Amino acid sequence: MPKLSDVISALEELYPPRWAESWDAVGLVCGDPEAEVSRVLFAVDPVQAVVDEAVEWGADLVVTHHPLYLRGTTSVAATGFKGRVVHTLIRAGIALHVAHTNADHADPGVSDALAEAVGLRVLGPLIPDPTDPAGRRGTGRIGVLEPPLTLSAFAAQVAAGLPPTAAGVRVAGDAEQLIGRVAVCGGSGDSFFAEVRAAGVDAYVTADLRHHPASEATEAAPVALVDAAHWATEWPWLEFAERGLTAAAEKHGWPLETKVSHVVTDPWTAHAPMTAVVSSADDRAARL
Repeated sequence: MPKLSDVISALEELYPPRWAESWDAVGLVCGDPEAEVSRVLFAVDPVQAVVDEAVEWGADLVVTHHPLYLRGTTSVAATGFKGRVVHTLIRAGIALHVAHTNADHADPGVSDALAEAVGLRVLGPLIPDPTDPAGRRGTGRIGVLEPPLTLSAFAAQVAAGLPPTAAGVRVAGDAEQLIGRVAVCGGSGDSFFAEVRAAGVDAYVTADLRHHPASEATEAAPVALVDAAHWATEWPWLEFAERGLTAAAEKHGWPLETKVSHVVTDPWTAHAPMTAVVSSADDRAARL
């Protein structure tokens, strides 16, 4: 049976901490490096529902994409929800490890998994990592859709390829526009519009698009926007990470059991559609 330190070493070969952004908090959050590990659960968020699933399943290690403590703290008391997560994990003998922006920048990483889920063939990173001589690592990905689809058909393909959430998928652009070259970024991606325009893509798939950046992006260039839930755009990576650790376990002869959590931890729980959608200034004028 491998020790926790062995499993963490295997994970850090896949997602080295040095690839993380300077502001990030990746690595082991809690756990005894000498403890044995037989079951590993992968999830996006280190929230109580995921930890409860880990306890029920008998996991020894939870690997999440999002950090529990992104900023420093002086207390892990169970008086707060993060402290309760830590106490639950420790009482059950479960370790927590985080692979965040180091997984975003990996090859393959979070955006590779997103590209695969929505039906794209990856060409390379949207923003290459200058420290990677092969030019394969970096932020986001550029891919091609073969054959090209209309924006409405592509949006439906995105919705079908990602786990369902209450908010679904939002779209900006001409429904009949032909989409062939696409940029993707798992998680929040509206800070990369300049790079998206420079990439000459027809559409951009990401999450958490805010009103002003999205409005300015659509005015500046005819790039269609496909905005999915943050959790949904990062969830496909869990299977990539699971496969990577499983391969390492087979290489070392570890009897390791793994599982991807299907608990929906997207914070939005319901969607109330409007009675009508006004799609343009002409439509608004016609209704007045």
